Amino acid sequence: MLHKNTFHSFVIVALTAFSALNGFAQQTDKIYLSGKDFEHPVQWDFYCTGGNNSKTWSKINVPSQWELEGFGEYTYGRWYKELNQKEPSKEEGLYKYEFEIPADYKDKDILIAFGGAMTDTEVKVNGKLAGEIHQGGFYEFKYDITALLNFGAKNVLEVHVWKHSSNNTVNAAERKTDWWLFGGIYRPVWLEVSPKTQIQHIAVNPKMDGSISVDMNLKNIGKNATVEATLKGLDGEKFAAFSFPIKAKSTKETIAAQWKNVKPWNTETPNLYDLELVLKQNGTAIHKVEKRIGFRTLEFKKKDGIYVNGTKIIMKGINRHSFWPEGGRSTSKRISVLDGNLLKDMNMNAVRGHYPPDEHFLEVCDSLGLFVLNELAGWQNSYDTKLGTKLVTEMVTRDVNHPSVIIWDNGNEGGWNYDVDKVFEDNDPQKRIVIHPWADFNGWDTHHYPTYLTGMHRFNSGENVFFPTEFMHGTYDNGHGAALEDFWTRYKQSPLFAGGFMWAMLDEAVFRSDWKGDTKFDSKGSLAADGILGPHREKEGSYYTVKEVWAPIQFATKQITESFDGAFLVTNDYLFSNLNSCTMEYKVLKSDANILYTNTVPATLSSGKIDIPSIEPGETRKIKFAVPANFFEGDVLSITANDIHGAAIYTWTWPIHKAQFYANKFLVAKTTKAKATAVQTGNEVTLKGSDISVTLDKTTGEILSVKNATSVIPLTNGPRPIGMKAKLKEIQVVQEGENSVCTVLYSGGLHSIKWTMHPDGRFKMELIALKNAENAGGFDGAYFEDKINAFGITFSFPEKGVTGMKWFGRGPYHVWKNRIKGTTYGIWEKEYNTTITGESFENLVYPEFKGYHANVMDANLKAGASSFKVFSESENLFLRVFTPDLPKNGFPGSNPQPAFPEGDISFMYEIPAMRDFKPLEHQGPESQATNIRIKKGDDGISMNLWFDFRALTEK
Repeated sequence: MLHKNTFHSFVIVALTAFSALNGFAQQTDKIYLSGKDFEHPVQWDFYCTGGNNSKTWSKINVPSQWELEGFGEYTYGRWYKELNQKEPSKEEGLYKYEFEIPADYKDKDILIAFGGAMTDTEVKVNGKLAGEIHQGGFYEFKYDITALLNFGAKNVLEVHVWKHSSNNTVNAAERKTDWWLFGGIYRPVWLEVSPKTQIQHIAVNPKMDGSISVDMNLKNIGKNATVEATLKGLDGEKFAAFSFPIKAKSTKETIAAQWKNVKPWNTETPNLYDLELVLKQNGTAIHKVEKRIGFRTLEFKKKDGIYVNGTKIIMKGINRHSFWPEGGRSTSKRISVLDGNLLKDMNMNAVRGHYPPDEHFLEVCDSLGLFVLNELAGWQNSYDTKLGTKLVTEMVTRDVNHPSVIIWDNGNEGGWNYDVDKVFEDNDPQKRIVIHPWADFNGWDTHHYPTYLTGMHRFNSGENVFFPTEFMHGTYDNGHGAALEDFWTRYKQSPLFAGGFMWAMLDEAVFRSDWKGDTKFDSKGSLAADGILGPHREKEGSYYTVKEVWAPIQFATKQITESFDGAFLVTNDYLFSNLNSCTMEYKVLKSDANILYTNTVPATLSSGKIDIPSIEPGETRKIKFAVPANFFEGDVLSITANDIHGAAIYTWTWPIHKAQFYANKFLVAKTTKAKATAVQTGNEVTLKGSDISVTLDKTTGEILSVKNATSVIPLTNGPRPIGMKAKLKEIQVVQEGENSVCTVLYSGGLHSIKWTMHPDGRFKMELIALKNAENAGGFDGAYFEDKINAFGITFSFPEKGVTGMKWFGRGPYHVWKNRIKGTTYGIWEKEYNTTITGESFENLVYPEFKGYHANVMDANLKAGASSFKVFSESENLFLRVFTPDLPKNGFPGSNPQPAFPEGDISFMYEIPAMRDFKPLEHQGPESQATNIRIKKGDDGISMNLWFDFRALTEK
């Protein structure tokens, strides 16, 4: 039973809403019986037939998924395959709720509406059925309950929800799936109160030229009826009103009008207007309907492309489920706004789901500018024709007026019923196309997970417009950013390319209310860990890769040299906007020379605006700024662009100098009168400078121990070669002035390593590999090539005691060979963590600490008394810091990461690529193994590093 005070407040709100309309055209009033979302619920009485907390009446929040409220059993949709279960849970839920209807509502029509309930739903009011049982868990449905109500008195609402449907095609389409299966009334429940004479429903077709047609469903129309149409801009713009006569007893009418000076809707300037329709009889306003709409023209041209407002579009999209860990599929407008902004921040312009999303998410897409592919559920299995026809009608009826919705999807991956294709068109005056996602159907090729080398006929000169509705699968750290640039560059070469949708936006780790202990979030191993975002929207590294690759401003490759004049070539990758609608600013950043030894941060040396000339979509032109006089005193050039709405597009960075400059700048040198020394004892040689001593093994050339004045630095067992063989030939120890030098000569891939100890304790390594063919023993004569996934040197270093890292280079996220974009140059710092991407949901700390880091020039590995620093004089160096832990719960074939080389701390010129859930061979050139060729006369490959093992106090 509802508490009296809550019940009383509901009645006051309802009466106030209607009294305010006296003397005016009444809108259909929406009165919530539940909360508006799971974050602001209302409690109803509840009884669950099975599982947790079952077989007793209690309370439940509405809307909600009952599993998240502690009832029933959690079930994942792959119960029949990977999980090897006989059948999913089938509990039922019984709901009761009391509400009062004012007596003066007797002359109104009253509908009860359910935003969504899983899965079969029976509704009774005052003990009488409201209508036939509704089947299908993702659709809004309504019953006219006017004749069932007690006016001026209490009414009892009873809702019976079956988690498992009595219709086997519903279970096959919705519950034999690769997603979580829930139960309950998970979207709001409300009453719709309207006058007896009313506009029941409208379906609009607004064009970019300001013209519009409106299909109207009408009820109880008398003589001398008219409909008056007006348009209002959201910023106060007013437009002319149009009046249309309506025939008595008419149930369907279409009206048409055209307004001047209407700004069209697109994904970059999503202009919206409020359309108001007032039904009048004998000049008296009876009923008013308002819809927020956008004017845009859709054209679907086979063997050509998809056009919006005359522009051929390319969709940069992702697949999204309606999901929140503590709510299941029960979400909120707050979450929809959060998700919409995250999509736009990644420079995406499109989104797809596997069922109709919450309507507030579509409202966000309308407002922010996102193309939506709106899908009838059907995951590899379809609804029967009778039910499918009903569900398509419900779906299109709810969503037909959203400008963001540009395509209807009929099922997914075989989950379509051809007989219901026509139902979409019957209910849609805009005649959006209907696609069958993953199929080559009716002129639209939505092939899922196409390879980079999609065939000549299908791709290069294919017959159908190509837009894969799923690609770049993102399990764990796979997919998404890894190889995206290759795929995107190639796909855009096709004149038939219309974009694509990555899988997927979210790791769907649900909060387990039935689990005890510290572990509470469950993604069913690798089955639901598909996201570029964590379950609470934590950002993985690929988030920023996508943001850069899909940025509407693309910079041509450039390095800063002494001849830099402030000029760059940029390409406009927008669909609709001139780049001069954006703003751009540069900054020159400078770091203190002691920045790796202190807690200081970089400062802005100079900054300024960059004028952007007229650059139309698809054009490449030069931008230029006046290089400040102190430019070369800086370390990093940073350029940030913002769009017409002030949102950040991306920040690009370039180092102003080469690696050797930064090594000289950031490595602290100290003056001392003493000389470095070298001592040979047995199979050891020890180089000493100041209070630093490094002992090398004369039989292997590897470091045995490192000591400073206060402690041992446990950097040992290296350098060992990665990706090449090496055998020690001889060791030479000499004194070069004040420095002590030990040179290790090798046969094989390594040629030599020269170790130099300086008097102040600075320790330098100068490595040469693959110097000539004669020295490249073990590599088939003059060649060292084909399938090299890792190349460099490695050391051992214990993780225990490591607290963090501060470095100058690209950051802050770790990288893979095919996912370097999205990292930027700067001084970065992060604390040690053991995050497993897509699995550490109890403590999902991003960026991950372990892994490969790109273009590292200088770094400080923080480990208390065992800390040390390294400075590179060599370009394009990858720093490997430990090995990320493997997921503990993944299923076979999830391929969480490529194999790491031996050791803990590595300095590398080649690192592995991250694969999708398909082999690397199916991805682009940046994902393939490297070829290296070495011939007689080559100087070889050098790597010059400084190590600082001194116990210098950080400030």
